[in-house]
Amino acid sequence: MWSETRGLVLAGVGGQGVVLASMIVADALLRAGFDVKQSEVHGMAQRCGSVVSHIRWGPDVSSPLVPPGTAEVLAAFEWAEAIRWVEYVREGGAVVADIRTIVPPGACSDRRSWSTLYPAIDEELFVSRQLKSSLVDATATASGLGNARAANSVILGSIAAFLDIETAHWEAAIERLVPRGTEDVNLAAFRAGREVTRTLPPRPSPAPEGFSGPHQIDIRHDWCKGCNICSRVCPEYCLAVDIDDRLIVVDADACTGCRLCEILCPDFAISIGPPLEAAVARSAAEGIGLR
Repeated sequence: MWSETRGLVLAGVGGQGVVLASMIVADALLRAGFDVKQSEVHGMAQRCGSVVSHIRWGPDVSSPLVPPGTAEVLAAFEWAEAIRWVEYVREGGAVVADIRTIVPPGACSDRRSWSTLYPAIDEELFVSRQLKSSLVDATATASGLGNARAANSVILGSIAAFLDIETAHWEAAIERLVPRGTEDVNLAAFRAGREVTRTLPPRPSPAPEGFSGPHQIDIRHDWCKGCNICSRVCPEYCLAVDIDDRLIVVDADACTGCRLCEILCPDFAISIGPPLEAAVARSAAEGIGLR
């Protein structure tokens, strides 16, 4: 057992389960016999607002706030949050970062060409600071287990690899705190996170010239409850809710990839991707009178 106070920072955006993950970490540390203090700041966190949680543990902890440059581990649930909070990690510490990117509309310099001002994923940011790093594709790993919303448990598994806490404590905390009925998939996600291999950053796509064509609209109807938020905020009127409260795509060719629907969906039921093929995109763009 550590004889001095240690710290951990978890950072992400609203809707990713950062606060739940921090509760699980704190519970596991308590089970391991530590004094634990936890604090989180989540402000505008309904969807995509910044969320950060501080955890400190040791024989006798007086404050929950982790001072900059002292954290053992930074767990970043989204790439920009890894950049935002890396200053809190001590030299020789570790960063667990999901390669998922959630680009806010304000960072889209041209929503029709899918170009953004979002920072590129670059692991050298951590190497130059002499930090250990683990890049993971938590969403893809969780999706492979049947539930993308268990991505935070994948991150927890990767955190556990850097902390000397018995697996039994982690799994007991997960079983106690995750929503009832999701225990099995979250435990599987946690175990996968412990074993996940290093993920290579995605290669940046070449910048398209002009409007690259309609973007892909993927709706998870089993998650959608027909709240109508996405169809009301869509600036191109691509979506609608039918008489049976089922979300439908009414004009796929008009989608410019602004992602407002994806960002504001409270149930993660819709996602937007870039055009499948440049040639297809050009044909589609010509078909709707764009050049």
